Amino acid sequence: MKQSKTAKIVSFVILAVVSIAWIIPLLWAVFTSFKSQSEIASSGFSLFPKQWTFSNYTQLLSNSDTSPVFRWFLNSMIISVSFTILTVFVTAFAAYGFTRIQWRGREFIFTLLLGSMMFPGVINLIPNYKVVSMLGWTNTFLAVIVPGVAGVFNVFLVRQFMKGIPAEADESAKIDGANEFQIFWYIILPLIRPVLLVVALFSFTGSWNDFLWPSIVMNNVDNMPITPGLQLLQGQYVTYPGLATAGAILALIPTFLLYLVAQKYFMQSMSLQSGMK
Repeated sequence: MKQSKTAKIVSFVILAVVSIAWIIPLLWAVFTSFKSQSEIASSGFSLFPKQWTFSNYTQLLSNSDTSPVFRWFLNSMIISVSFTILTVFVTAFAAYGFTRIQWRGREFIFTLLLGSMMFPGVINLIPNYKVVSMLGWTNTFLAVIVPGVAGVFNVFLVRQFMKGIPAEADESAKIDGANEFQIFWYIILPLIRPVLLVVALFSFTGSWNDFLWPSIVMNNVDNMPITPGLQLLQGQYVTYPGLATAGAILALIPTFLLYLVAQKYFMQSMSLQSGMK
């Protein structure tokens, strides 16, 4: 009993220390964005502003020539939402093909796809850029939407969930005259909604926070998403950390709101059998 209590105390202390180490830089960024430039330069490290001001946000949003933050924000929203929708549909169809449809070489090809996950994604940057450039997609939204919609991990996750659905459901539908698409759309798709929600949440946050690939294929300021735009802000406002920090806080808002709205459903969907009755 004492060992169990001691373990709980130690776990709590470790989690508290990790949480504090994670949240202090975030709080510092939030409060710094509400400080004036003179206060940032003169006060050293201080968490709370002495005088709250919104000048960093108003100045940042009003400068639409060299740093169109609102346009970047809108670009990221279009890209992330489109990427999420395409990823969910492509993943669902691919997982259905690898799980419910019998075809020669299915398991071998899926094993090869799983093996590709062992290689770091950075090795695909040059081939992907060559393909995107050949298609004429550089500096377009297609360049940051299409290449990543068929993620192998997402297909694996949905496939594992789908394997838990009894095959009798398919057979009963076929006896009633349903084709493969009808079976997928009316029977399988409603049952795999929990795991598709996980895929959607991961896809949106991953697309919104992606920095490396958009920085490579996007050099047109007006078409940039928010993450490479933050790099430009850092270069433009290197002597004005309040402005750069305000831009970073604006970029955090969508994913933060998404977490607040979807955390309940996300925790429920983490159980990969939650959709089965």
